[in-house]
Amino acid sequence: MNDVPQDTGDLLTLTADIVAAHVGNNSVAISDLSLLITNVHAALSGLSHPAEKPEEPLVPAASIRSSVKPDYIVCLEDGKKLKMLRRHLMTHYGLTPEDYRAKWGLPADYPMVAPSYAEKRRVLAKEIGLGTKGRGGGRKPARGAAKPAAKRA
Repeated sequence: MNDVPQDTGDLLTLTADIVAAHVGNNSVAISDLSLLITNVHAALSGLSHPAEKPEEPLVPAASIRSSVKPDYIVCLEDGKKLKMLRRHLMTHYGLTPEDYRAKWGLPADYPMVAPSYAEKRRVLAKEIGLGTKGRGGGRKPARGAAKPAAKRA
């Protein structure tokens, strides 16, 4: 049930009813009657158009400057210390890294992974041979493996 009047007729009827009830129980000077009607009407019409709240500026949970540490990254949404921020943002806030950067005004190269973690992953990738473009061409045969037999003509 909605108590807000929908059209001008309902608004005028409600205004008249409220003013009549007030004047019936209280003594009001004739000069103040028009002011009372105007105030009641304005209050009722204000109910049908609620004031919009101004959008509050975003306040990060941690300072943007100090959010990147060698061993972790601090999430600006909730202040948690994480090694990888991307999954946390998607599961808890539904934000992609691009949305997160845009929301907080971060540069495009702002990291989503802790620097020490990224370095460990880089070293591991180089150890297993990633990043060696065209050098050696694939897997090497195991030692002592039999060579394929030559075809007879």
